[in-house]
Amino acid sequence: MQLGLVGLGRMGGNMRERLRAAGHEVVGFDRNPEVSDAASLAEMVDKLAAPRAVWVMVPVAFTESTVNELAEVLSPGDIVIDGGNSRYNDDLPRAERLNERGIGYLDVGVSGGIWGRTEGYALMVGGAQEHVERLMPIFDALKPAGEFGFVHAGPVGAGHYSKMVHNGIEYGLMHAYAEGYELMTKSELVTNVPGVFKSWRDGSVVRSWLLDLLDRALDEDPELAKLRGYADDTGEGRWTVEEAIRLAVPMNVIAASLFARFASRQDDSPAIKAVAALRNQFGGHPTHKN
Repeated sequence: MQLGLVGLGRMGGNMRERLRAAGHEVVGFDRNPEVSDAASLAEMVDKLAAPRAVWVMVPVAFTESTVNELAEVLSPGDIVIDGGNSRYNDDLPRAERLNERGIGYLDVGVSGGIWGRTEGYALMVGGAQEHVERLMPIFDALKPAGEFGFVHAGPVGAGHYSKMVHNGIEYGLMHAYAEGYELMTKSELVTNVPGVFKSWRDGSVVRSWLLDLLDRALDEDPELAKLRGYADDTGEGRWTVEEAIRLAVPMNVIAASLFARFASRQDDSPAIKAVAALRNQFGGHPTHKN
């Protein structure tokens, strides 16, 4: 099957190679001419036989403009797939605008990171059944072998909604491992913290791919001394918590893990300064001066 693929970075580039290895013809476009198969979006589209399918894999800040540009050069019967980390409520308006031109739209949450080329990608798809069925050869090539790794989650928006929740859960899981790591490093009893994590990789109920990756990181740097305790977020955790507020769903773990990332960016927390000042005022507790 033919596929246009826009965005050939860490994820998109590996997806192109996995699809080609499965026998599909991929025409990729990237702003970096060294990796691109076409000089422009229009040239990429010209290299595809109608009806076309074009997968957009660009940072969320550029998704809307990229889809709008594609809409000008695609034809009725074509399909656009957004596999980036778009916010789910952007999907329906986008789909409606494309539908006015006779162009279909699928939103696909993609998980797999830099390992997806060899391990496969978990795919969460939103959109019409007819569009999903048409793209199944592509989805089958990208997902891991076996029965898991793919879901048609629902109508347009469901794919990115599912990926949002997936990433919120990821925040909570990572932070649980991180808190356990810190506690053991402070313990007088545990002398081989990396070894404990390694022991959990088989037979333990907390085994997971994230645990495997933490073990890998500790093999490379047992005390994580090369890293600064600063964690960014790319938005999905915030969106998950906002949705929990909208639907009045208690989400204690995911919310706490998000706020912990915010705390990591403060060299000297103003809130904790206020707590220290209050403890001193009401109880005479000592403070630590700069």
